[in-house]
Amino acid sequence: MTKSIIIGAALSLGILTLSEAQNFSGRTNEIVIDYKNPSNQALVTNLPVITWQNPQQEFTNSTSESVELQAFITSDIEIRSIRILLGDGNASRGEKTVESGAVKEYKLKQHLKLLDGQNVIEIVVENVKGGVVSSTRSILMGKTAIADAIAIDRKDYALLFATDQYDHWTDLVNPIDDANSIAQVLKSKYGFQTEVIENPSLDEVFIKLSEYAQRKFKPQDQLMIFFAGHGYFDESFGEGFVVAKNSLENDKAKTTYISHNRLRGIISNIPSEHIFLAMDVCFGGTFDPVIAGARGMESGETTDAEFLVRKLNERTRKYLTSGGKEYVSDGIPGKHSPFTLKLLQALTDGGGSDRILTLTEIKTYVEKLKPEPRIGSFGDDKPTSDFVFVRKN
Repeated sequence: MTKSIIIGAALSLGILTLSEAQNFSGRTNEIVIDYKNPSNQALVTNLPVITWQNPQQEFTNSTSESVELQAFITSDIEIRSIRILLGDGNASRGEKTVESGAVKEYKLKQHLKLLDGQNVIEIVVENVKGGVVSSTRSILMGKTAIADAIAIDRKDYALLFATDQYDHWTDLVNPIDDANSIAQVLKSKYGFQTEVIENPSLDEVFIKLSEYAQRKFKPQDQLMIFFAGHGYFDESFGEGFVVAKNSLENDKAKTTYISHNRLRGIISNIPSEHIFLAMDVCFGGTFDPVIAGARGMESGETTDAEFLVRKLNERTRKYLTSGGKEYVSDGIPGKHSPFTLKLLQALTDGGGSDRILTLTEIKTYVEKLKPEPRIGSFGDDKPTSDFVFVRKN
């Protein structure tokens, strides 16, 4: 008798719908063990491992009609077979068995043709003792399909941290009101799903970021992260910091502060293809070791759909800070900070008749502030990408 052990969700390409496919993990989805041999009872720990090299992301967009599939397969037990299955999320379009030989390691390379719409690629590996693992990648191909997905199946998220009450630093007056006002505009005008974290401790900031690092995002989803509160620059470290509620004033090692280096790495690794970080804190411009200048304006004319496809088809890691290497104003009590006031004005105006607000347009609202806000990129950002705000009403 053959028993099946299912981890996460069972993978059956013939009945897999697109909505179901988008809940899958890129790790092993299905394990099948042949229990005819009692020695196979312990096989769960000796199954093959599939490591995707291209495409690495579980869900991607592509305007190319083909993809070079690459994966590295390892197994403690010799491999019996490797199969590649290609479908559209509803039905299989083909299957190929790879001649790997009785090996324990195999570098899989295969050129695959993609069709317009959804392309679900599944790798299935079986070892000589009957252990089977499989893993999938989903590629949405074609400008029309991507445009449809952007219009129908895209979500925008905003995570806002705001601190105005400090244990060891002077309190501020506007950060929480600023964050809540931004969240309200993002939610009502642009359809963002928002979460405001008020007066978080150091641990609470990193725990919340960790939660987002474990979320699943679709290729066209966007994530905005906002920090408002105290910022600090340490000359001896040559680095900027965000001050948490419980940061110590005389912490020479800066272990109670949120370093820009750590923040940059954590945010860059959140599995959303499109991330925009806005920081209304002192010395926020030191977030990037080399402060980048503003990008140029777009040239040429495209339709709104084509514009969104182009901007949301490449990885985005952009930042906007309220200043460079200097102090910035918290503003008058009961009023917004100068930076937040201009950001809210840009969001409220909503990008004009095309309903699309870009970071380039936001920069025109804030660039006359003193000190001058900084806009740039970090991580593995693609220069031609952008973070866009698409007005719903």
